[in-house]
Amino acid sequence: MTLSDWLSSNWIEIFGAITGIIYVFLEIRQNIWLWPVGILTSAVYIIVFFTSKFYADMSLQGYYLVISFLGWYWWLRGGVHRAQSSGLRAQGVEQQDKEGGVGDGEKGMLDNNSPFEGGRGDVIKDEGHVRLKVTRLNWQTGTILAIIFLILYLLMWFILSRLTDSPVPEWDSFITSLSIVATWMLARKIYEHWYLWIAVNSVSSVIFLTRGLYPTVILYLVYLVMSFAGLRKWKSSL
Repeated sequence: MTLSDWLSSNWIEIFGAITGIIYVFLEIRQNIWLWPVGILTSAVYIIVFFTSKFYADMSLQGYYLVISFLGWYWWLRGGVHRAQSSGLRAQGVEQQDKEGGVGDGEKGMLDNNSPFEGGRGDVIKDEGHVRLKVTRLNWQTGTILAIIFLILYLLMWFILSRLTDSPVPEWDSFITSLSIVATWMLARKIYEHWYLWIAVNSVSSVIFLTRGLYPTVILYLVYLVMSFAGLRKWKSSL
């Protein structure tokens, strides 16, 4: 097979790999255009993974489509309600302070323990808009996400091993389950999502290599390198 024949038969996978690299670059830069690029990449890889019998990964791309629209909204407007709630609450504290009801120490305690995410400083005003800031993962959310990952993993492994001809049901389930959690954390701009991507990209590179998806292997190796770059870049935003 000549190079031109290989390119013509794998052009859609190559296109998806290119848009995927652009997606991660935009993710590192915290550029909101990562979401429409991600939508395009997911649509392409639904086809790629279906033809390669990676059914869990194919379903994951459908999830990416949905979460990309949500992430697009959250990054652009998702902090507005929380900021307004925090603002109303701050006005109440200020009014109580004027009336002598709350001291400076109590105000600080209320701000730090606010049930609204805006009270923890995860929103930022940018030219009149309120957008999400990078935040750290707290133990409550981390515990919930760990439980969700375990449930998804076991459920997918059971389905793929019993109902499909997936060649690697255990690894396909692992990649998909961890990616679901990582993408949700990305949509909420949680810093630790980069650690999950490092694990996903490492395993995916090996698995896709065994299936002969060479452009996708290159894509995930680039993902892996850029995940370390994203980890460092987002840390400066904390």
